[in-house]
Amino acid sequence: MLFVIIMKQNKSFSIFFLLIILLFVWGFSNLQEDETDFTERAKINLRAIGNQLLLAQKDSVSLILPIIKIDEFKYSLSFEKALSFEPNTLVGIVKGVFIKTIFSKNYRVEVIDFSTNEVVYSYEINTDKKKTLIPCAGRFLPERKYFIEVKFLDQKTPISKYSFLFYILILLLLGIFFGKFFLDKKKEKEEVFKEKATTLGSFQFYPHQSKLVKKAIEIGLSKKECELLEIFVANMNQVVKREELTKKVWEDNGVIVSRSLDTYISKLRKKLKEDHAIQLINVHGIGYKLKVQSK
Repeated sequence: MLFVIIMKQNKSFSIFFLLIILLFVWGFSNLQEDETDFTERAKINLRAIGNQLLLAQKDSVSLILPIIKIDEFKYSLSFEKALSFEPNTLVGIVKGVFIKTIFSKNYRVEVIDFSTNEVVYSYEINTDKKKTLIPCAGRFLPERKYFIEVKFLDQKTPISKYSFLFYILILLLLGIFFGKFFLDKKKEKEEVFKEKATTLGSFQFYPHQSKLVKKAIEIGLSKKECELLEIFVANMNQVVKREELTKKVWEDNGVIVSRSLDTYISKLRKKLKEDHAIQLINVHGIGYKLKVQSK
């Protein structure tokens, strides 16, 4: 439909549009090549990790099964035989291989019991230290068949080295047809957005801007602090179960260290302590309740 409209408007636009299509096809072929290269490099790195893990068991005979890509930038490493290892050994081996090959700095690792399909150990390494989560280790995992899933967090869909031309042409085309219209709409939305706030005691809570405001003083909130506070505000003076909080805030990540929720609750309490009418109460064995006393 868009192509027909452009043809009617101007012949030069039709040529311009055809050029964009050609660039898109060319760029897409390059993207596929880049993605294939990443997958091959990932498999080589994971096989190196598997080999070192077996050698740490003094096993130089049993096989590493084929590496399986199970999702975008997520791969599974499995073994022919059962094995037992101490989690810190795995953490050290993965870190050593990735540093040596300069492959990835942000990743999540899960050790999964083959028989139950349950995660028995997991951790996350991130250049942002606040996101790095390594549970206490020291206990050997019992001898069983495991598979290890690695999710690379610092990766994005590869971009062709010539794709910038495609995006420049797209921007020019959109600017010609819709520039003023989109700018006006954007300004209107921004004005509405600025006005939206939830009153929370003596605070004004701006969930979309991830901040609390008290008298002209802004208090920044992290993404997860903001998500938790949104849930509490929607359930004011009601108990919210731990399971509900972890599911809504951490379900996209697929793994949570048990004390992560308590840590973020503690951070929220510190930021809300300026208003004594607000209490974030721990309901033992159930969850938490945001209690706001009316003034």
